[in-house]
Amino acid sequence: MRLLLVEDDDHVAAALSAILKKHGFDVTHARNGEEALQAVLPAANAGRAPFGVVLLDLGLPDQDGYQVCGKIRKLTTTPVIMVTARADVRSRIHGLNLGADDYVTKPYDTGELLARIHAVSRRSAAADADDSGGGGTGGSGGSDEAAALRLGPVTIELSTRRVSVEGAEVQLTRKEFDLLALLAQRPGVVFRREQIISEVWRTSWEGTGRTLEVHVASLRAKLRMPALIETVRGVGYRLVAPAA
Repeated sequence: MRLLLVEDDDHVAAALSAILKKHGFDVTHARNGEEALQAVLPAANAGRAPFGVVLLDLGLPDQDGYQVCGKIRKLTTTPVIMVTARADVRSRIHGLNLGADDYVTKPYDTGELLARIHAVSRRSAAADADDSGGGGTGGSGGSDEAAALRLGPVTIELSTRRVSVEGAEVQLTRKEFDLLALLAQRPGVVFRREQIISEVWRTSWEGTGRTLEVHVASLRAKLRMPALIETVRGVGYRLVAPAA
């Protein structure tokens, strides 16, 4: 797999590149935001396989890492993993809103990093396969009832993957939509964390739990309905259907 490593510290990049190459990755190193953006352009990848993952350090010398993440997302659907020293939930949500697929907080274990790289690449490949196969979350048929879920002011269109609150569309990331759609199909039912991670992230790796928490917080903020998704301590989450 080709991997784009965006890291301004040459010593850190050299050490990490050696580890990644040992695990079979074809690593391209970008030292700043501009080099990263140039690297993902179609012209720069003519005749080559696209990058499988972008590993993006947020502490870049020329541009804010969040801005670079947003620009990369406009150029490509390649999964982006942010590497950041900012451990607060708000920073993670901000990165996910800009299109990042996952994050790793410094200092990190290289085993964890490798597991996250493989996890996002598997999820991306599975999503691409679903898209090309034309499959939908709503099953067969094609009726409007099967293609949409309505929960008070919230409408979830499964066939078009659109969500609106009182008629105003809300922009969600791929995984935010998948998470909301899963919970919304059985309002009031408690979904165990392990079950959500298995169905939405298609993995059983325990480290994904932190990503789940951030996605739940992001959904609550975007929908402006903090009570919509209830945390059931020690178990998981359930969707509380709002009044119409």
